[in-house]
Amino acid sequence: MAAAGDVPDIVRPEAVSADWLTRVLQAGGVDAVVRGFTAKNVGTGQIGESVRFTLDYLRAGDDAPATLVGKFPSPGDTSRATGVMLGNYVREVNFYRHLAPSALIATPRCFFADIDEATHEFVLMMEDLAPATQGDQLVGVTLAQAHAVLEEAAKLHASHWGDDGLDDLPWLQGSKHAPSPVTKEMVTAVWAAFRARYGDRVSALAVEIGEAICATFGAPVEHLSPRCLTHNDFRPDNMMFATPAGGRAVTVLDWQTAGYGTGATDVAYFLGGAVPFDVRRAHEAALLDGYLGKLKSLGVSGYTRDALLRDYAAGSFQLFLTAFFAAVMVNQTARGDDMFFVMLNGAAAQIDDTGALALLK
Repeated sequence: MAAAGDVPDIVRPEAVSADWLTRVLQAGGVDAVVRGFTAKNVGTGQIGESVRFTLDYLRAGDDAPATLVGKFPSPGDTSRATGVMLGNYVREVNFYRHLAPSALIATPRCFFADIDEATHEFVLMMEDLAPATQGDQLVGVTLAQAHAVLEEAAKLHASHWGDDGLDDLPWLQGSKHAPSPVTKEMVTAVWAAFRARYGDRVSALAVEIGEAICATFGAPVEHLSPRCLTHNDFRPDNMMFATPAGGRAVTVLDWQTAGYGTGATDVAYFLGGAVPFDVRRAHEAALLDGYLGKLKSLGVSGYTRDALLRDYAAGSFQLFLTAFFAAVMVNQTARGDDMFFVMLNGAAAQIDDTGALALLK
């Protein structure tokens, strides 16, 4: 391990040097000296910038990685301001520092994580998960991948099921000490901006749901089921999937929205946005049964299927809300627009199928 004086500074990608990468590795327990490197942006993150560093070593032990992936604040002013306003950068660094080791779910090994909470400049240096590949919201997932993802969801939720200690973490979304920067007035304004921007692309069903969400946003939430550690942006773009060349079956990334909430919200969020409507409808019951069975195998007791179905319906609104909110609050791109409508329309169909609108009346 590096000495205290050798802890890396927080830098942006353009300021990364061979010496800095050496200190990152040594801070993460790797005895190596980097001679040089190449860097290339990876992924399509909306709030953060990810860069793959391919390393050339002067000296390298057996555990020295060939590549690292670094995550930094978004270079786009709008996206970066959103990340700061929502506390996303602070939340993700603290997740890797404090909760990743106990979360049970597969996450990347983190070699170095630091943030300046005054400026929200941060850096995360993690293992490169290749030959696994990033999921794609526009493509969705196979049924086999969906089952594997829900198994990982159950691991995450079981890890801190009913753990009231999470309520004392002010950086964790949904905890009793967490700030609430999103207000009813903000959601209403963002929804109006979304409708104005996209016009007829917003379906009549989506309009009905969006208006209902705005009318009831901020109402007290009664947690009928035990709360747990949640991801809250549980979708393919934040996951890495194995390929024929190798890699873990599923590894979950992007913990900027980690929270203390209802686990079934992650399940609804994923199935509503990542699985085609007809596939979800045909296999939803089996997928939910698999999730519930995995929870029970990990020691969760007293959580009935009826309770899961109730929580699943209530959780279906999160994907819809995220889709229109993010569409307005991050830098606009053509792919982003398409992705957000996949999420919005998938959530609308799910809300309709579950009769969840009745919960807002």
